Amino acid sequence: FPLDVGGIDAVVVSPAHMDHTGRLPLLVKKGYAGPIFCTSATRDLASVMLPDSGFIQEKDFEFLRKRGHNSLAEPLYTAADATRVVDSMVSLPYDRTLEITPGIRLTYSDAGHMLGSASVVLDFDAAGAKRRVVFSGDVGRWGLPIIRDPKPPKGPADVLIVESTYANKVHESVVEAQSMLAGFVNKVARRGGKIFIPAFAIERAQELIYELHGLVRDGAIPKIPIYVDSPLAVNATDVFRLHPEAFDQSERLVHETDDLFRFPMVEYVRSVEESKALNALRGPLIIIAASGMMEAGRILHHLRNGVGDHRNLVLIVGFQASYTLGHKLQEGDKEVRIYGEMVPVRAEVATIGGYSGHADRNELRQWVQGLGETPKRAFAVHGETEQLQAMAELLRGLGVKQADVPRLGEPFEI
Repeated sequence: FPLDVGGIDAVVVSPAHMDHTGRLPLLVKKGYAGPIFCTSATRDLASVMLPDSGFIQEKDFEFLRKRGHNSLAEPLYTAADATRVVDSMVSLPYDRTLEITPGIRLTYSDAGHMLGSASVVLDFDAAGAKRRVVFSGDVGRWGLPIIRDPKPPKGPADVLIVESTYANKVHESVVEAQSMLAGFVNKVARRGGKIFIPAFAIERAQELIYELHGLVRDGAIPKIPIYVDSPLAVNATDVFRLHPEAFDQSERLVHETDDLFRFPMVEYVRSVEESKALNALRGPLIIIAASGMMEAGRILHHLRNGVGDHRNLVLIVGFQASYTLGHKLQEGDKEVRIYGEMVPVRAEVATIGGYSGHADRNELRQWVQGLGETPKRAFAVHGETEQLQAMAELLRGLGVKQADVPRLGEPFEI
């Protein structure tokens, strides 16, 4: 960490996804012993995700040591380190203000990105000088399944820090995404193929289960088996069941079913043996498995066994970073490396962009305008260079006089 751990008074978490929480166990391992603030749903998700990550770190370390990589003295962190993080988490409800350290008050607002995600408002009062800093966190989309729409925190902001993931792109609408999903399922079912959906275990997997549930109930797709093959996704789905208060009550399915995530066609797979057995099944069927970018997890086994069959479909529903297996498939590579072997790609590969959990350019504009007052200063973060510049331009177009793209380690006075 580029910071003195001993000088940190408090940690404030926005969403539970690993790009926001994945190094917290290392922070604790380095000596941080203070509070870690988050929403209650984020704490419950972290209690599933972080120990799982610690376990993977331990196993990867053992594997590398066996391969002769003796330069590594220890894993990045362990499951025990991760458990200490969860024990240090202090949950705070949305729209309730808490003084987290003298002169600094924290308020969370629903970011609409995933279960428990939050935008952060920090009010500083030091020696009579008052400042308000607003951090968007990961901003979600209006109309996404299950969770509520984003709720921008109202009021003036001296400084706005805003994400930029899709600041230069416009997604398909959620309605278009639903129609595309139904179309792909029907097409592949007719030819007896398998649909492999690489999905992030948290939020995206649950959204897909919800969407498929609704399509089956409406008769829009045939009743074919759906397998959720990810222990983490299964555990995370259990966490979703604990937080119905976070669901969007305007969603029809929320009112019509007792359990959004269980219906006759869906089966949750935990054991390795059950997962391997799926490869012997004949289509049509759907397999939802992590990881979302196809760099790890059980999806790799299914792709190795199924990507060579022209009847099958790899359906991409999330962001694919450059150089990942998912990006290579998305770009149309005819041969890909899986587990060290080159595998021919004959399966159809398609993308539905409307299920992204990140706001697009228009939705980011809507979120910033929803603050009610133009921020005095803003910083664009959480994006590639092109997206960061696009977000800075968007902010200037909304009247922000000073909108910057900060460099790592660059100090600013507020």
